[in-house]
Amino acid sequence: MKKIKVLTVFGTRPEAVKMAPVVKALNKNKYIDHEVCVTAQHREMLDQVLQIYDIKPDHDLDIFEHGQSLTKVTTRALEGLEGIIKKVKPDVLLVQGDTTTVFAGALAGFYHRVKIGHVEAGLRSHDLYSPYPEEANRKLTGVITNYHFAPTEKNKQNLLDEGYDDEKIYITGNTVIDALLEVVKDDYKFEDELLNDIDYENKKVILLTSHRRENLGEPMENIFTAIKEVVNKNEDVEVVFPVHLNPKVREIANSILDDTKRVHLIEPVDYLTMANLQNKCHLVVTDSGGIQEEAPSLGKPVLVVRKETERPEGISAGTAKLLGVDKEKIFKEVDLLINNDDEYKKMANAVNPYGDGKASEKIADIIVDSFK
Repeated sequence: MKKIKVLTVFGTRPEAVKMAPVVKALNKNKYIDHEVCVTAQHREMLDQVLQIYDIKPDHDLDIFEHGQSLTKVTTRALEGLEGIIKKVKPDVLLVQGDTTTVFAGALAGFYHRVKIGHVEAGLRSHDLYSPYPEEANRKLTGVITNYHFAPTEKNKQNLLDEGYDDEKIYITGNTVIDALLEVVKDDYKFEDELLNDIDYENKKVILLTSHRRENLGEPMENIFTAIKEVVNKNEDVEVVFPVHLNPKVREIANSILDDTKRVHLIEPVDYLTMANLQNKCHLVVTDSGGIQEEAPSLGKPVLVVRKETERPEGISAGTAKLLGVDKEKIFKEVDLLINNDDEYKKMANAVNPYGDGKASEKIADIIVDSFK
């Protein structure tokens, strides 16, 4: 059997994390000739993950610019990938998730009649502008995809509901579980001594993340105010908040939380630190997407501070709750998990719906089988 030429394309930290185990699985498969191209839509954060997983890209477009627009990311990625695709001549081009790199990568492959594989296909919030531009990116990518690698049955059903061919949809689990299990260590020591000094055994540590565009303004003010009230009420609670670099997020965080005892506003952390913070914390409050999948695999309840989520499986399974952005509701639900052990255990012990840590191997095998 002639080796199958596969080109993986990614450009941001979340993509790199979820593609890292896929890269390793493809490299190990004797039937696959594999190359990696990064767009570097993110630069520093992407490089951190490449180093953690010892991935050395074959091609680096290095498109990152400060203040870059979505248009600039799209056009620079498309132009850069054209030359790479002509050179590599892949049989399959793999993208992951919902970033602008994902759509641009898939579109570049489509223009050259390359088969497209979409890792983490079928997630839907059913609101084209929330999350923005991610919901549009994943839907647009789906139209030109040949292999829909859906993490869950629900993701597959979303694709079937939109008219996609059942024979092109494969339930694999989510590769983020593969990636997470590789780096989490119970005896992990942080580089930041502040994080090492926190008493994770006797304090109820909340890991807080918030950066969504749609939450800027009053919604984010509600989130931070609710957390502040929880901390002021409960002396055994500490909060660790890696504050996003967005100046608007920092302004709101500093104005509400900066002077609050037992709230640690820290600089953004690398993936290795974030993964192990999830493992050590008591619960997670977040508007992020990936953490909704990661934390449940570590037995940590997730409270989602958004109006909707494209990851409803966690809600259905009981590993996560969708709270919205109302201050009183956020306070009530966080306080409940802090003080009610039965409610906490219900979520902490619920079965994680996102897979068994073998999604990447399944993806490699599916590609090979399709060429036999």
